Amino acid sequence: MKNVETKVWDLLVVGGGSAGIVAAKTAVKLGASVLLAEHERPGGDCLWTGCVPSKSLLAAAHHRAGIRKSAALGVHAESVTVDFAAVRRHIDTAIRTIEPVDAPETLQAEGIHVVKGAVTFISDGKAAIGGDRVAYRQAVIATGASPIVPGIPGLRDFVTSETIWDLRDLPSRLLVLGGGSVGCELGQAFARLGSSVTLVEATDQILPAESPDAAAIIADSLRQDGVNILTGRALTEVTGNNPGVPGNTAVLADGTRVEFDQLLIAVGRRARTAKLGLEHVGVAVDEQGRIVVDRSMRTSNPRIWAAGDVTPLPQFTHTAGAFASIAASNAILGLRRKATTSAIPRVTFTDPEVASVGNTSAAHGTRQQTITHDHLDRAVTEDERRGFSRLHFDRKGRIVGATVVSPRAGETIGELTLAIRLGLRGRELAGTIHPYPTFSDGAWNAAIADTREQLNARSARRVIRGLTSARSMWLRLRPHRH
Repeated sequence: MKNVETKVWDLLVVGGGSAGIVAAKTAVKLGASVLLAEHERPGGDCLWTGCVPSKSLLAAAHHRAGIRKSAALGVHAESVTVDFAAVRRHIDTAIRTIEPVDAPETLQAEGIHVVKGAVTFISDGKAAIGGDRVAYRQAVIATGASPIVPGIPGLRDFVTSETIWDLRDLPSRLLVLGGGSVGCELGQAFARLGSSVTLVEATDQILPAESPDAAAIIADSLRQDGVNILTGRALTEVTGNNPGVPGNTAVLADGTRVEFDQLLIAVGRRARTAKLGLEHVGVAVDEQGRIVVDRSMRTSNPRIWAAGDVTPLPQFTHTAGAFASIAASNAILGLRRKATTSAIPRVTFTDPEVASVGNTSAAHGTRQQTITHDHLDRAVTEDERRGFSRLHFDRKGRIVGATVVSPRAGETIGELTLAIRLGLRGRELAGTIHPYPTFSDGAWNAAIADTREQLNARSARRVIRGLTSARSMWLRLRPHRH
């Protein structure tokens, strides 16, 4: 690392996940010298333990469930089996296919200097990578987050969203602790592949960040796939806890006992800030250990920036990349571009999917329009009528929030995110011709329904009557031409 030690880098990027890679690519395109340090392997959680493997698993589970559900459409299949080793090979293939994009060789070819090692800040402008010291002018911290493991008596052997991919065999009885997006996605997937799944959530509903009616649809769908859902009760003790050995038991707060062979913990994530030496460079963290940033992604040290799951901002791959680009361009160019969180979409990739964006609360003077999918033509043709499309409007008729529950809801939410960002009114969405029949018709029909309601309002009716009367009078008075 001699060439690393002997120069002052324009930008030191700490972490080679989604945020770190985008920050490094942004800076090098701006002409900066960039040193990216990753202590494991570039690509981060998304490539190795998050988005890519989980969506690959969900794809296999979706096809298995589709075969079972096809009987309702008149298509019958017999002797359907799951080869879990083949499912794992599909997951590995997906990772290997995408991996070269984030590989060190690819990043090096773009002008980014990549080194392997953990970073510790020593003083302002100085950091250590392993046993070597480096100097930097600006730095971006993008070390991400790790799964939280609660301190539960008897808890010893378990898997998380990071280690579940090490399983070689399909769990016979899987206990999922946590009913958020990760717990629901993986719980449904393993149930569809053949595991007996119990999901435990301490709050009163799964997907607590979503509306109760959206969560209820997903809960019903999971139950149809065989998931036993236990809400409103916490896990208080584990006995046995030896994977694959009969007799492992989870004891819940109300005394319920659940036997299991494998335990998946999915109760949230904690920022990776330990051992970074943030105290040496005056970088503040909040009570949960996340790096505090302003809207320009700058920390309490004006030379150090942060992006991704290591900050308190929404923890998604798409936000990590977007905010990392802001952090890097601000650091290199001295700009003050600001991150906006008013239109950040989120998707839970269950079946059906749940996608939300913006202000989905009924408070603060907003109104909402909901179209259930019972009579949505595409939903009827596919027999996928569980779901709805909901738009939220402010007093001026602008779309400020949306929730969609349907197959491929994550595809529909992109249009609604753009509508919110551009401040579009419902009538503008209603006046945009959409292809038919699609699941996105739900959001379009919600906009049309709201537009019609506004036209039927008393003030609007008066204006329309006035225009109609004026038009009739003009037609009566204008000269006739022969």
